[in-house]
Amino acid sequence: MADAATIAKLEEGFKKLEAATDCKSLLKKYLTKSVFDQLKDKKTDLGATLLDVIQSGVENLDSGVGVYAPDAQAYTLFAPLFDPIIEDYHKGFKQTDKHPNKDFGDVNQFVNVDPDGKFVISTRVRCGRSMEGYPFNPCLTEAQYKEMESKVSSTLSSLEGELKGTYFPLTGMTKEVQQKLIDDHFLFKEGDRFLQAANACRYWPTGRGIYHNDNKTFLVWCNEEDHLRIISMQMGGDLGQVYRRLVSAVNEIEKRVPFSHHDRLGFLTFCPTNLGTTVRASVHIKLPKLAANREKLEEVAGKYSLQVRGTRGEHT
Repeated sequence: MADAATIAKLEEGFKKLEAATDCKSLLKKYLTKSVFDQLKDKKTDLGATLLDVIQSGVENLDSGVGVYAPDAQAYTLFAPLFDPIIEDYHKGFKQTDKHPNKDFGDVNQFVNVDPDGKFVISTRVRCGRSMEGYPFNPCLTEAQYKEMESKVSSTLSSLEGELKGTYFPLTGMTKEVQQKLIDDHFLFKEGDRFLQAANACRYWPTGRGIYHNDNKTFLVWCNEEDHLRIISMQMGGDLGQVYRRLVSAVNEIEKRVPFSHHDRLGFLTFCPTNLGTTVRASVHIKLPKLAANREKLEEVAGKYSLQVRGTRGEHT
């Protein structure tokens, strides 16, 4: 059971959300009074409450989604809130649906999407993974961050061939190394206000780090938003090559580090927008005319369920 102080904060947050008439988040849409009353005193085995789930969306009323999962069990315990949000965001993944078994498909069917090099500047495919047996950011202790980083860095340091590279911990990183990683667009910064409000940045930079292979075409972020963000990327449009590298890396890492997986939802992530395969593919393309009119760009993107993002990712 959640304690009285937590429930009082929840009541206050719910009132704030109810009063926010211009808030368009999925949290606002689906946290009805009956769902709130059903969930407000629940607590996961690791001690996470509904407050951990909704605090970012309550603090940032301009959130699109507004919820995070503090640990794996939260998706089940707080399902009356998570399930409709997941169905809405993932366009029709109904509450009776089940994620298919893990299958990366025929990796050889992917090709170079721009063989003449006219449009695509670079190609990137990434996925998120959580380590089994550990909670997500808000519930992690400082000791757990350190323990996870140690497991991750030793696992990555044993990779060979094209994936062979170096792990750079954020703790004690020199200014020169930091600047080099920033210039390569590799280094992540401390979380944005949405992650800060979700308590995802505690003990920063303890337990955080970045790995890249010698060719700088394969990256792993440790304990940024998810436990692991595994990224494959290179210049040009050879999606096949990028995807095959990602698949081989994920399979190698999974042999050594078990991942958190849910029968119905697939691979579990801190933010419900990333659930499932967690795979996202993107190409950086030249659109010199379209970007001149921001409103038009947003309108066209919205029509195709796309998001307009800055060069530094989400919320930029």
